[in-house]
Amino acid sequence: IMLLTDPEVESSLLISSDEGATYQKYRLNFYINSLLFHPKKEDWILAYSQDQKLFSSVEFGRRWLLLHEQVAPNRFYWFVTVGRVCAQDLTCLGFVLFLSDAQYITCKMQNCSEATHGKPFPGYIDHNSLIVQDDYVFVQLTSGGRPHYYVSYRRNAFTQMKLPKYSLPKDMHVISTDENQVFAAVQEWNQNDTYNLYISDTRGVYFTLALENVKSSQGLEGNVMIDLYEVAGIKGMFLANKKIDNQVKTFITYNKGRDWSLLQAPNTDLRGNPVHCLLPYCSLHLHLKVSENPYTSGNIASRDTAPSIIVASGNIGTELSDKDISMFVSSDAGNTWRQIFEEEHSVLYLDQGGVLVAMKHTSLNLWVTVPLSVPDSVWCYLLLYAVSAVFCRVFGHFSHRSEWQLVKVDYKSIFDRRCEEEDYRPWQLHSQGEACIMGAKRIYRKRKSEKKCMQGKYAGAMTSEPCVCTEADFDCDYGYERHSNGQCLPAFWYNPSSLSKDCRLGQSYLNSTGYRKVVSNNCTDGVRERYTAKPQQCPGKAPQGLRIITSDGKLTAEQGHNVTFLVQLEEGDLQRSLIQVDFGDGIAMSYANLSSTEDGIKHIYQNVGIFRVTVMVENSLGSDNAVLYLHVTCPLEHVHLALPFVTTKNKEVNATAVLWPSQVGTLTYVWWFGNNTEPLITLEGSITFTFSVEGMNTITVQVSAGSTILQDTKTIAVYEQFQSLRLSFSPNLDDYNPDIPEWRRDISRVVKRALVEATGISSKHILVAVLPGLPSSAELFILPYRDATRENKRTSADLEQISERLIQKLNQNLVHFELKPGVRILVHAAHLTTAPLVDLTPSHSGSAMLMLLSVVFVGLAVFVIYKYLGFVGFSFLQKIPGLNIYAQMQNEKDQEMVSPVSQRESIPNIPQSELMSPEQLVDEKLEVQPIGK
Repeated sequence: IMLLTDPEVESSLLISSDEGATYQKYRLNFYINSLLFHPKKEDWILAYSQDQKLFSSVEFGRRWLLLHEQVAPNRFYWFVTVGRVCAQDLTCLGFVLFLSDAQYITCKMQNCSEATHGKPFPGYIDHNSLIVQDDYVFVQLTSGGRPHYYVSYRRNAFTQMKLPKYSLPKDMHVISTDENQVFAAVQEWNQNDTYNLYISDTRGVYFTLALENVKSSQGLEGNVMIDLYEVAGIKGMFLANKKIDNQVKTFITYNKGRDWSLLQAPNTDLRGNPVHCLLPYCSLHLHLKVSENPYTSGNIASRDTAPSIIVASGNIGTELSDKDISMFVSSDAGNTWRQIFEEEHSVLYLDQGGVLVAMKHTSLNLWVTVPLSVPDSVWCYLLLYAVSAVFCRVFGHFSHRSEWQLVKVDYKSIFDRRCEEEDYRPWQLHSQGEACIMGAKRIYRKRKSEKKCMQGKYAGAMTSEPCVCTEADFDCDYGYERHSNGQCLPAFWYNPSSLSKDCRLGQSYLNSTGYRKVVSNNCTDGVRERYTAKPQQCPGKAPQGLRIITSDGKLTAEQGHNVTFLVQLEEGDLQRSLIQVDFGDGIAMSYANLSSTEDGIKHIYQNVGIFRVTVMVENSLGSDNAVLYLHVTCPLEHVHLALPFVTTKNKEVNATAVLWPSQVGTLTYVWWFGNNTEPLITLEGSITFTFSVEGMNTITVQVSAGSTILQDTKTIAVYEQFQSLRLSFSPNLDDYNPDIPEWRRDISRVVKRALVEATGISSKHILVAVLPGLPSSAELFILPYRDATRENKRTSADLEQISERLIQKLNQNLVHFELKPGVRILVHAAHLTTAPLVDLTPSHSGSAMLMLLSVVFVGLAVFVIYKYLGFVGFSFLQKIPGLNIYAQMQNEKDQEMVSPVSQRESIPNIPQSELMSPEQLVDEKLEVQPIGK
């Protein structure tokens, strides 16, 4: 199969079924970015398009099915084996949706839809965290500011990876998944340029420390490079650069991190001079950067076909250095080393490791002396070779000005024949004389150094004999740490009895001895029985460490929705205990065994509030109790800040946050006044305050309900004196009044512009607020604006002149505006007001009551004012005691809820006890005085 992509022409596949003799062309309607073939069914392919879509084909690319759009690049894979995540079928696949959040999805490839999607994680996983490697699948989730890592072994259910309790990882990289074990590098909370190496059990769940403070660096593309190298051909052998007191030293292990040691430096240098380097003060240190190109070498190289040979660049001394770099080779798997060059070279393995070719980084120099028809100096950019061959290709140029050249170097002439059996000798793998490596004695065939025959194919190991198990074959189990005496003892945070917390009476569990055999270790007998975990009967225990939590770990829930509670015990058997749960809302339940609560205990709260949830677990040996306080809320949809549009300087003003819906549960209110940077936090939705500075001031309230925070901001004008007038409109405006805040705000702006045009009065003296309800009305405020010098302050006489001018134009029907083509609205001076109406509700549900109050209030106000003052004009704005209704501000928010009830039929929710009768209003003494008095 070949892919042809030409953005200007087409995208197509060329498919051959006769080993490339002939091809058939299939045109595609999408451009392929990458292909992933099924590991077992050769006709099945996944295709990732350039526009982030995932396609599948079960006909070798002849027909394609769109699986999903917006899939994360390189974050999809086939299910190879049967697992519980997907149905028991090899037709499963997994991928991550690349939306605003990454969501893990699994489904059957032939029936992949929203209805058939499986979701191993109910929420979202971190971007680019999906890793599929051998039998393991890894993902990362972040909660509470910390990353949490999950693993699926052989495509079974995901389990959270268990690191030591206080490792608190910031970053994790999977280094290796060879031999059914995970090697991971973890950067912990107190590390910056180093990582700790951890090694897992077979399932990749429980991790123990292998080596601390391994050096790390940033790659060219910003990726993290860990200074850890797995030696090819010898399982369990690693090299690592560890940072100790700001010095980097190279260590080696032969048993997967169970034991580490420094490298012994060569006894002599390249010229045969003695090297005085004594452990542990001086040792050999190696650069462990590998090449990203499999056909070229890096700073270190080894091959499966040459298991004893390691070539690397490094230095001798107290620490690893970037100066005085030489090349070293080991032919006995790292036990001894010798210097081969004083400068850095690239070293290639040919003839299955039977031939090593070295190339200096700046020019071509051959390690063996052979006649070559190659110039003495070639600037090399790329070196290609095959490990089974005896030739390599050099890609470069002879000088910076010459053309590119590809040179083939053939080494057949240095061999006189093919190798035979007598050309080899046995070689036993060992670690400083210890022959048992990973629980076995392994003997390899190596070509005798004096023989110049060509191997042709890998000779392989001759024999592998298991060893008797010793303590060195066992590492510390999860939760245990190795002490100076060599013993594995429980860490301070670990309780060994916790292994039995999920154990049921009558069953058994594996009781750890504190040790676990190194994975892939082949030792037998010896101390194996002593160190291996023992099956043990589950003990009968009284319930201890009882906890009740919600399934999502939150302390909030929504009214009318299922809440799932999980009951957990540190010790004891839930299935054989009586569980009693009181949900705190008058309902209690008892459970005779855990089988009915494996998926949690579900309950629905019909009311909002804080509920005390109690649980008691009891068996024949004792009991335990636990309490959870659950906040049940109703989703907060809207907040509306109600307060006067204008107020008097140094006079108390009441602001109220009106919520929709009104009952939402536990709330927190955060208030900001003017330019104050420090907020005021309350648990009440109303607050009283004063402003001591004249001008326009802002008030902001934020209401917090669970994870929801809503905000509203209003502006209030503050002056020592001002005047106000009620305005009315021609009746046809009511036909177009939807009674919502944004409409009232726009009409207020239009009316203000009409007043300015008709009177010539500066807009800085006028504020207009259209009030909620029908008939449509507004409040006009005349303000004593001051200029920047604060010298031209308006007096009460000035305000009276402005008022008279406004009234004159209003009475002459000179103030009007066009609502829409053919609809002309007149603005009139309605009547004198003793206080502006204030809206307490964010919706038009209070329209009818406000209209009713307006009529009653107007009648009483006119009666009282004519009785006491004897004239019709403007009044000082004064709040009437007992009336708790406020004027709508000009900058009301757009999110006000619109009630489905008719404007003319809706009634506000105002207690009758808060309203005065007409007789009470007449009897109440009104404090009315002219402006400026």
